[in-house]
Amino acid sequence: MDFNLTPAQKMIQKVVRDFAQKEVEPLASIIDEEERFPWETVKKMSSMNLLGLTIPKEYGGASADPISYIIAVEELSKVCASTGGIIAALNSLFIYPLTAYGTEEQKHRFLTPIIKETKIGAFGLTEPEAGSDAIKQETTAIPDGDDYILNGTKIFISGGDIADFVIVFAKVVKNRSRRRGRITAFIVERGMPGFSTGTKEKKLGIRASGTAELVFEDCRVPKENILGDIGDGFNIAMDTLDNGRISIGAQALGIAQGAFEAARDYSKERKQFGQSISKFQAIQWMLADMSTQIEAARLLVYKAASYKSEGKPLGMVSAQAKLYASELAMAVTTKAIQIHGGYGYMKDYPVERYFRDAKITEIYEGTSEIQRLVIANNLLKN
Repeated sequence: MDFNLTPAQKMIQKVVRDFAQKEVEPLASIIDEEERFPWETVKKMSSMNLLGLTIPKEYGGASADPISYIIAVEELSKVCASTGGIIAALNSLFIYPLTAYGTEEQKHRFLTPIIKETKIGAFGLTEPEAGSDAIKQETTAIPDGDDYILNGTKIFISGGDIADFVIVFAKVVKNRSRRRGRITAFIVERGMPGFSTGTKEKKLGIRASGTAELVFEDCRVPKENILGDIGDGFNIAMDTLDNGRISIGAQALGIAQGAFEAARDYSKERKQFGQSISKFQAIQWMLADMSTQIEAARLLVYKAASYKSEGKPLGMVSAQAKLYASELAMAVTTKAIQIHGGYGYMKDYPVERYFRDAKITEIYEGTSEIQRLVIANNLLKN
């Protein structure tokens, strides 16, 4: 097993790290406080082709390999989890399923504008009664000539407030009273009559990455906007989440690394009892544990990315990576606040933001409990 990055991967790491430190970090606390989508940063990332990291070159993207991609997510999340999450949601939840299941016409229509026009895509799966139990979709799609009429509501949609395109999952039925239908994926475009944004959520963390409700009221979607085939929606959604969990593991890894570095540096500066607190064994052991656990998480996340590179099954390894990295992020950010003492509880220092941002990684794209279920099912299926 080779643990070394390739020269190309090292270059991406350096470029993204420099960009994150110069352009992203200075705005991180501001956009968090204002709950503002960082368009100025996103446009700069677009010019660097970071928005389209995983888009194939024939559509204008960077064709980054899976490890290069998670390196970018980790480096951005190390200074601003919202910015890392924006890249992760776009690439993993919109670009991946479109690349994997879209027609050539769909790829040109929806991938190229991400590169050329800084368009944003989102993933509309979660509903009020269909969270962890995603098969319980209630949004309906009724065939009507060459179109489908969508009715329903999606909640907790990352980027839903600003997305130009959304992959929406709905059950195809003959009429809205039907309880059963074949779950199907549709690409819905901003501006289609009947498609609107509902409530934008007020959140604990990743506050600069909007989370919104999407409402479909007799929204007419042409049949050429079906992604995959009728009835393929659930499998597309599960495959997308298996892939996307690696990027959430990378986001959690970045949060943990950022919090660790902040705590380490603070411990060298803070004086108590006549010396820096880094001289105390209690602090040294916390830092040692934090560093060791972060490296363990990194190995799991990079292993999952290497499995993706090699085309191996991702279900269990991506679940393990997300589970461990997200729970590690909560543990590390908690210790980082403890090392800062009372100052860690104040907004003057970034560790309280890292702490707030870390929590979502245990929840979205499958809660920790769902990850344990996925892992157990894989362990016991033979």
